[in-house]
Amino acid sequence: MNIVRNARGTGGGRRVGSRRVAAALAGAVLAALAPVAAMPAASAVPAASAVPAAAGPGAELRALVERGGSTAALGELRENGRRVWREAAGVTDLESKRPARADGRFRIGSVTKTFVSTVVLQLVDEGRLRLDDPVERHLPGVVPDGGAISVRQLLNHTSGLYDYLDDPRYFFHDDASLRTFLAEGRWADHPPAELIGVGVRGTPYFPPGQGWHYSNTNYVLLGEVVREVTGRSWQSEVERRIVRPLHLDDTVFPRSSPDVPGPHAHGYARLPEGPADITLINPTVGGAAGNGISTAADLGRFHAALFGGRLLSAARLEEMTTAVPAPMIGAHYGLGLIRYDLPCGAVWGHTGGVPGYSTVLLGPADGTRQFALSFNALAGAETDATDAAVHAFVERAACGPKASVPSASTVNPALRELR
Repeated sequence: MNIVRNARGTGGGRRVGSRRVAAALAGAVLAALAPVAAMPAASAVPAASAVPAAAGPGAELRALVERGGSTAALGELRENGRRVWREAAGVTDLESKRPARADGRFRIGSVTKTFVSTVVLQLVDEGRLRLDDPVERHLPGVVPDGGAISVRQLLNHTSGLYDYLDDPRYFFHDDASLRTFLAEGRWADHPPAELIGVGVRGTPYFPPGQGWHYSNTNYVLLGEVVREVTGRSWQSEVERRIVRPLHLDDTVFPRSSPDVPGPHAHGYARLPEGPADITLINPTVGGAAGNGISTAADLGRFHAALFGGRLLSAARLEEMTTAVPAPMIGAHYGLGLIRYDLPCGAVWGHTGGVPGYSTVLLGPADGTRQFALSFNALAGAETDATDAAVHAFVERAACGPKASVPSASTVNPALRELR
């Protein structure tokens, strides 16, 4: 298998993503990825604990590599504050073929939104802003009709604001634009003012509060609200309020560094001559909407702390889990949280990704169970096999061994790609 190497390009092209970026940052689990002809055999890494593999969704995780076309997948399941299962399958990269590591770091895409929302709600708890404050109060002159759009509407995607990732400048759509992205576009800086400018100049999807449409513009704006209220960047506030107190030592929210620090599996996109390594990317294109890097262990601890009442008051957590219908993803959306309704009950969390990386973080609202999944999907080679594998993983992790295993034709629409 030929691999297009991850060499740095020069220049500052404006094509910085793909339609899969838009879908991934939009929070839906990325669609299935076709098996690659020369894909290496799955190589499961032993679980980190002594709990038998039957305790977790290991078979479903391995299916993402064996049948779902991912180069690597890793996951962790926690119950009542302790890890009961952790495993990895596949390879770290297609050249060395080293086994993937269950403790590896990965890009988390829109799971970043839950961290940002938590900080905003902490500021509400502190009386420094209100959910029904108009955006105009904190960012005067930034958003047309900003007096009619509330902080709450940014958080739950009912603002109607255009998603800047719907602009064709921000994704690659064919082999030629992917090559441009690999050589130039992925190194470009995209400051919040640029992304917000694209979002507020675009045609709104509907008047504020009169519909639901996922828009990454909402969360880039929230990052700027945090800066205005606190005098510090949203990254600094997430680190100060969440990362350090919870000792999430493998979680970072980078500024413009394209690297994934520490051990990690590589991400790839499809080209005719073979997979192109797409691991390195300037994360400013995601900003407060999706630039985070973490591990399954850190994400599980964050979810447990959030739903265990360690980060927000009971009143704020209740508001965070007050969800509106989100027909675009076949689910319900709270304030930086998605609710998926499964046969065994509702689970809360978020999903997301960037090219080459897809993430799931979910668990019930009582905080007794958390599960995280990362898989490295070959962008541009979609098939229903991974839809089914992801759905099977989610149901097994949430519902236990008696979970039904879906076929590709019965996958929950909420677990499909948005576009």
